[in-house]
Amino acid sequence: MTGLDRNSVRRTAVLAGAALIVGLLPLASAGTAAAADPDPVPVDRFEGEVPFASQPAEGLFTWGGDADDPPRLSLAERSDAPEGAKVLAGDYDISGYGGFTHDYAADQPGHDWSAHKGIRFWWDGQNNGKKTAFEIKDGGANGEASELWTTSFTDDFTGWKQIEIPFGDFTYRTDYQPVGGIDQVLGLTQMWGYAVTLPVGAAGRFAMDDVELYGKADQSLRASVTTDAAVYPVKEGGTASVKVSVATTGSAPIDEPVTVAYESAGGTAEPGRDYTPVKGEITFPAGTESGASRTVRVPTLRDRTGEAAETVPLKLTVTGAKAPAETPQVVIDAHGLPYLDAKLPVKKRVADLLSRMSLAEKAGQMTQAERGAIGAGGDIAAYDLGSLLSGGGSTPTPNTPAAWAKMIDGYQLRAQATRFQIPLIYGVDAVHGHNNLAGATVMPHNIGIGATRDPALAERTGAVTAAEVRATGVPWDFAPCLCVTRDERWGRSYESFGEDPALVESMETVVQGLQGDRSGKDLKDDDKVLATAKHFVGDGGTAYGSSTTGSYTVDQGVTKVSRQELEAVHLAPFQEAVDRGVGTVMPSYSSLDLGDGQGPVKMHARGDMINGVLKDRMGFDGFVISDWNAIDQLPGDYAAHVRTSVNAGVDMMMVPYSYKEFSATLIDEAKAGRVTDRRIDDAVARILAQKFRLGLFEKPYADTGGASAIGSTAHRAVARQAAAESQVLLKNAGSVLPLKKSQKVYVAGSNADDIGNQTGGWTITWQGSSGNITPGTTILQGMRKAGGDITYSKDASASTDGYDVGVVVVGETPYAEGVGDVGNGNDLELTAADKAAVDKVCAAMKCAVLIVSGRPQLIGDRLGDVDALVASWLPGTEGDGVADVLYGRRAFTGQLPVTWPKSESQLPINVGDTSYDPQFPYGWGLTTLTNVPGGGTASLRALALVAAAAERAGADTVARTAVTKARLLVQQKIGTAVTAASAKPFADADHLLLTGHYADAVAKLTQAYRAG
Repeated sequence: MTGLDRNSVRRTAVLAGAALIVGLLPLASAGTAAAADPDPVPVDRFEGEVPFASQPAEGLFTWGGDADDPPRLSLAERSDAPEGAKVLAGDYDISGYGGFTHDYAADQPGHDWSAHKGIRFWWDGQNNGKKTAFEIKDGGANGEASELWTTSFTDDFTGWKQIEIPFGDFTYRTDYQPVGGIDQVLGLTQMWGYAVTLPVGAAGRFAMDDVELYGKADQSLRASVTTDAAVYPVKEGGTASVKVSVATTGSAPIDEPVTVAYESAGGTAEPGRDYTPVKGEITFPAGTESGASRTVRVPTLRDRTGEAAETVPLKLTVTGAKAPAETPQVVIDAHGLPYLDAKLPVKKRVADLLSRMSLAEKAGQMTQAERGAIGAGGDIAAYDLGSLLSGGGSTPTPNTPAAWAKMIDGYQLRAQATRFQIPLIYGVDAVHGHNNLAGATVMPHNIGIGATRDPALAERTGAVTAAEVRATGVPWDFAPCLCVTRDERWGRSYESFGEDPALVESMETVVQGLQGDRSGKDLKDDDKVLATAKHFVGDGGTAYGSSTTGSYTVDQGVTKVSRQELEAVHLAPFQEAVDRGVGTVMPSYSSLDLGDGQGPVKMHARGDMINGVLKDRMGFDGFVISDWNAIDQLPGDYAAHVRTSVNAGVDMMMVPYSYKEFSATLIDEAKAGRVTDRRIDDAVARILAQKFRLGLFEKPYADTGGASAIGSTAHRAVARQAAAESQVLLKNAGSVLPLKKSQKVYVAGSNADDIGNQTGGWTITWQGSSGNITPGTTILQGMRKAGGDITYSKDASASTDGYDVGVVVVGETPYAEGVGDVGNGNDLELTAADKAAVDKVCAAMKCAVLIVSGRPQLIGDRLGDVDALVASWLPGTEGDGVADVLYGRRAFTGQLPVTWPKSESQLPINVGDTSYDPQFPYGWGLTTLTNVPGGGTASLRALALVAAAAERAGADTVARTAVTKARLLVQQKIGTAVTAASAKPFADADHLLLTGHYADAVAKLTQAYRAG
């Protein structure tokens, strides 16, 4: 990029001076220059010819991450304007992201910029040293549905300066694209405008003038030489084929010859011994079509000696076009070494490989980077990276199964250029299905799975998730969350199976769904993934107001508990996970305060918990992965962050954008003896063992054989069942539910017809979003498919006359993590619009209210006006499942996984509390089964005898059935008249049921019956 300084001299004077100089030159020279360089083409003069408007009209408009982020723009008169009388001026103070755009009119054809060298503009420098991103919009339907190509310039000057950007400087934006990839080629023949992203973090001002296209398209900028890959693995003795292609922006034939001289040179392989050297030249004559290719072959030689991989760089010297961004490498595969022998036990393979690795290679295995940080992927081999991840919303373009597999295969190919060709382990947060992938089967969030009380179904949801994740090339899932949620003000409440550790433990069958057999023998299968138990330990117990992270109130706060409570409530689920063979564990962002005088200590620094309890006492033999940038929250400098977390037992560090710094610091700390060789070897051995168990050394690339089942009818049937079983019927006066198909039903509410709202956070993006974000069936659509006579009015503005029953679907909009904390812009109240819809419909007819939310909502003030109340949680993509119970295709069988409070002031409130007076107790859930038992105390006495006998005999199924019958009988008597006297023993009974104390559970239910 070049820039021309401009301060007090007006641009018109510059142009006049240039004209004078041209006039003094010989005519032939002037004529040649004119022919070679077309006149600049204005894009924006900022004199008022382009309005402030947005699509589909042409215009300038602002945007930002929140209400304060968009800059303020004006067309300001400036005496020093480089062109004309006005400039585009503005000021900004951006905390998230913000900027402005000029889009061409969407109802007109895109513009052709292909005749020009680049784009330029004048910028009034403030010398603030900050980067400003500049994007252009290529191809697609319009300016908001095009590809984004980006570059940046640094404001390190004062006054006006002309910024010139050749089109060759723009790169395809990989972190965000508004639509699926079009062709990922900067065609320049269908351009839709530009955008400017302003710096964040400090208030500033800017001025800009005269955006224009300049120069003649130089073939070396328009044409480029590429190879079909950056890495070419080949077995010893084989021949690598390197395809060399020429391509042009706009796909026009080249108008000048392009030559490519090639030569095998450098690398770790020895010419004549390991391969036959090659040298030559390829010529693409003028007129060659864009996309034409030639092949260079590099033969390798067999020496029958076991050895590590060796590299043969193929140096390319290009004339007449842009050369490839990097030198392609032929890699002679590692061979004949013990760690490559799949017949050997994993322990021996690990020991052999570990003995060969350097400190740098070991540090690389302990490092995990985000895909968006590594660009084309060259750093994978340069830093021997062991792992990559996709954060929430970090997806390929287009977001399809095939694109995921292609992307991950490309990264795995890069790992083949390392000395020992150790494959990457790629991880994603598939917390309720493969939720980053558009079109995947999205399950109910864990809170809903806990409501099903169905361990077998939980395992099936895990199996579907694993199959869909592995079919896209991903072998590792950062799930399940085993937090025990103790305060529903926590924004992560829905990630928990419930408030009772016994319930969480019972749902850990999901680990087998994800991983298969406890031994790990199934991990190499194409439908299993490595699971992650998170967040170790106590994140569900953080106290309201204890967080020091931004504006969070609960998340990442402090869990202050006695050691006894820690063991009983928060550690117990992790012992179960270890017993089930879970492959990885993730520590929590939160701090733990055991009242032992240490005060709150961040979990990533707690060696007593990670090394002492998890690894030593519990016997966990997998590896520990940090949370996203979690070590940055530890005290001290960065070196202290690294050594503290590694020495505490964290084996792999999720350092998404600081992977280079982490790796270098770990190496320095190890050389200084502050992290021991033994500790590093332990960490790397744990990581390598899981890679061997996953079969990645034998099959590093995606097995897409199961891709056709992603979002399939069979998979969605499992999600549909889970959605149905998760529905908890809290009230059903007059048997309003189930609905009858003959009834005229009035449907209203914000969440009746919104797939984004019913799937919640962690869906397509980290926070999720409202709207039609992924294929699925909304609750309204499910009701219509069920055959109901439906009228829908979202805000209940349509007439309510003439209907038999109303269904109002209300609740929350999506959020994730601390963003959803109560007090951080959120509360447990319904919105004013939702309240109005409930009031209007329930005043006009019998009504059922469904609450779609990640946690209980306060409904007590309206409970008397509501005939039926359903906790729908976040049911996922299959609204058919909700319709199934509404219309009686399935019975309501769900039970509350958390206590439903009367008021926010009661929080935290949990089963087992001494004072316990909720709206609905933990374990509550009415049924629409027709065979609810009767008989009162006589039946309870009989059921108590059955439960006791079955408990003694170890007949769990019989005993559970007896307790369930007793629970339904008690609920039938209590109805909506829940009191503290009945609620406490009722909730206690469900905990006793889950812990196998069946006779005691019936005794508690009998107590609740008498109190009711």
